[in-house]
Amino acid sequence: MNPQVQSDLESKFRALYGRAPTVVARAPGRVEVLGNHTDYNEGYVLSAAIDLGTCFAVAPREDGVARVTAGDVMRTVETSAAAPEKQPGESWSDYVLGCLAGLNARFGAPDRGFDAMFLGDIPLGSGLSSSAALECGAILALAKVRGVELPPLDVARMGQKAENEWAGVKCGLLDQASSVFGRENHLVMSDFRTCEFKPVAFPDDVLFLVCNTHARHALVDGAYNERRECCERAARFFAAALDHPVRALRDVSWNEWLAHRDDMDELAAKRSAHPIGEDERVLSGVELLRDGDVESFGRLMFESHESSREYFENSCPELDVVVEEASKVPGVFGARLSGGGFGGSAVALVRRRDAETAAAAISSAYARKCGSPCEVRALLCSDGARVVFP
Repeated sequence: MNPQVQSDLESKFRALYGRAPTVVARAPGRVEVLGNHTDYNEGYVLSAAIDLGTCFAVAPREDGVARVTAGDVMRTVETSAAAPEKQPGESWSDYVLGCLAGLNARFGAPDRGFDAMFLGDIPLGSGLSSSAALECGAILALAKVRGVELPPLDVARMGQKAENEWAGVKCGLLDQASSVFGRENHLVMSDFRTCEFKPVAFPDDVLFLVCNTHARHALVDGAYNERRECCERAARFFAAALDHPVRALRDVSWNEWLAHRDDMDELAAKRSAHPIGEDERVLSGVELLRDGDVESFGRLMFESHESSREYFENSCPELDVVVEEASKVPGVFGARLSGGGFGGSAVALVRRRDAETAAAAISSAYARKCGSPCEVRALLCSDGARVVFP
């Protein structure tokens, strides 16, 4: 993350609250590389924490009031630190107050309140998980200021619960786990059945370009939840149809899907094809990276996007344009949408030496076809969430 973000946050905090923060935490966003919508199907994901994120600053108060300010728009909500309540018209605060409620459930009501502010450099609606970065940063900072600690996996789970129960998005654990388990110059290989998270070395001669289409990206409208329900319905079908245990779509092979798709509810069959195929692509992708076969890994990214477009229908015309145009650019190995989909960003794998020219080519082609610019920037694999002060 740009160090200026933390500096600006601390300046705004002092100006508003009249004192310096006593704790500052930083949490990165994430880019999803392979394994789209597999996390809540107990499957596999390859992702990376990125060098964009959110800083969260806190200072204790003597009373029981909790004040939280969104530093970009300077809007503040106020509630009880011991019993936080949703704030009408301020849905952004749900992500923080849900984390506060989670800490209270784990450690009991705090003895005093706090003033808090957050600021980040993840473009909102970009599909790079600004929400998970906010949740993980808030949990680390609020835990530190009250003198308690949480293992990384518990931080991720608490952030997920806040998003599920307070923001109303039935997300899996991917975004939060990527934020806390990130490692510089590595991808994160996540197994969402065992909750094991392992680093996978990333070649130093390639990097990711994130292409922000600025297309609408909103998951709380029910599209995400509908697809999750279809996956759960498909898992129940396969549990009854197959002669081995099926707890989630992770237990179903592509060949089994092919053999039974015509016997299923049509929509459930269509939706379930995507995470089933993605699991196999992730496992293949890890082996390809270990063998240094970046070209074949990139082809898996293209296949992943086509699966999103055809089966899960969580792409959009703008994302399809980015991926199509990226496929024509020299030095680009693969591209796909990243995150929940329905808008936001696509990610492209490109030779480091070709990154600048590839970014310009993709942006120019997008502008010709869509009539507005596509913001393209390089992303570096980053370390995970941590307290940065004190």
